[in-house]
Amino acid sequence: MSKRQIKLGAFIPTTSQHAAGWRHPQSRPQDHLSIDYVIELAKTAEKGLFDAYFLADGLSVNWSHGASKNKQSIGYSDKVVGFEPVTLFASISAVTKHIGFIATASTTYEEPYLLARKFSSLDHISKGRAAWNVVTTISADTARNFGFTAHPDAKVRYERADEFIEVTQKLWDSWEDDSFLYNKESGQFFDASKQHEPLHTGKYFNVQGSLNVPRSPQGYPVIVQAGQSEDGRELAAKYAEVIFTAQQSLDDAQTFYRDVKARLNKYGRHADDLKIMPGVSIFVAKTEQEAKEKYELLNSLIHPDVGLGLLSGLAGHIDLSKFDLDAPFPKLDETEINFSSRQQMMIDIAQKHNFSIRQLYEYIASARGHWTLIGTAEQVVDQLQNWFENEAADGFNVLPPSTPAGLNGFVEFIVPELQRRGLFRTEYEGTTLRENLGLKRPENRYVVAKPNTAEAS
Repeated sequence: MSKRQIKLGAFIPTTSQHAAGWRHPQSRPQDHLSIDYVIELAKTAEKGLFDAYFLADGLSVNWSHGASKNKQSIGYSDKVVGFEPVTLFASISAVTKHIGFIATASTTYEEPYLLARKFSSLDHISKGRAAWNVVTTISADTARNFGFTAHPDAKVRYERADEFIEVTQKLWDSWEDDSFLYNKESGQFFDASKQHEPLHTGKYFNVQGSLNVPRSPQGYPVIVQAGQSEDGRELAAKYAEVIFTAQQSLDDAQTFYRDVKARLNKYGRHADDLKIMPGVSIFVAKTEQEAKEKYELLNSLIHPDVGLGLLSGLAGHIDLSKFDLDAPFPKLDETEINFSSRQQMMIDIAQKHNFSIRQLYEYIASARGHWTLIGTAEQVVDQLQNWFENEAADGFNVLPPSTPAGLNGFVEFIVPELQRRGLFRTEYEGTTLRENLGLKRPENRYVVAKPNTAEAS
């Protein structure tokens, strides 16, 4: 049995993760819509043997990071505009060989047939390196772009998501793996007995016909999810193969890890069927002082409007501009509490450290509530290893604070230290994302359901 090793995702917006990362002297924000620049980043991540390149996505212009429709736009631009990720990853897959691609798509504003078709296509194009990050879309602004009078509430969104994934997986099983014969002698292109229709009629979807794309190299693209609410955890336990999460302490990470892993059994799943990967933003250098200087430099570049916008969005779209930035983070009025896990995290961080509003937005600017580590490679890897070896993580979703400097630093400093300790690969194990993540290939439901002809005879 091979030794368990850390899995790594690279969450790389083309401008930065840190709220002011695009202002870093080495950043290239003018290239954030350049395909050549994205390819450069992907190749750097592949050089670092990352499992996958991940991109978040939304379906509306995002004004929550300090930019405003009514005053001068201040913020980081790829949160306002950016590429559609499946299209982008299809392009990048042609110039990479191993790294996987995790594209975000919404179960609230997309339809199963179209989503199943594009992700299956991406899996074929990339030769088995596609993954779908399932989101229910939190932004209410999206509703107005799709003719909705109101954004569905969270309960409805998660209920719809559950059925959406079920239908999508049925569609991915429309064709058995060996359906296509291409027999020139007989003239038989495919075996019609190996084509199946989902015939699905449910509360939210009525999808009858089979997918017009063959079963893809991985069977299904890898399913990724990032919810931390009760509904999010349950959805992850039922379907997800990778879950991205945000914790600040080992205790909290262990609690989340054990809770979600314990839910898998009731769905007939094993603990290894789900990889839990907390987000982490890392400032690394040859010395601890140099790493701290990198952190302080980026924080010094945060425009107050951006800091307030970022914090307001994470804390439940609360207007914090009426408060003194250097006063303690205020106690929220009952009407401002939305009971979201991310809002509670902001409150907990502020209370734990007795932060002012300014100190809080500086603290979360690098990773929006994810874990932030500052130090030498040895210091950082000590902490990553502690989480990995103590039921807190199967790997990490790395959020480079600046681009390309933060990603380059991780590949230069952290990857060799992980390898030195035997915690990370020195070469890719397989050709598909599933193989590299150590995930099994799903069996086709219609093949599993067929009677065993040998036993029947």
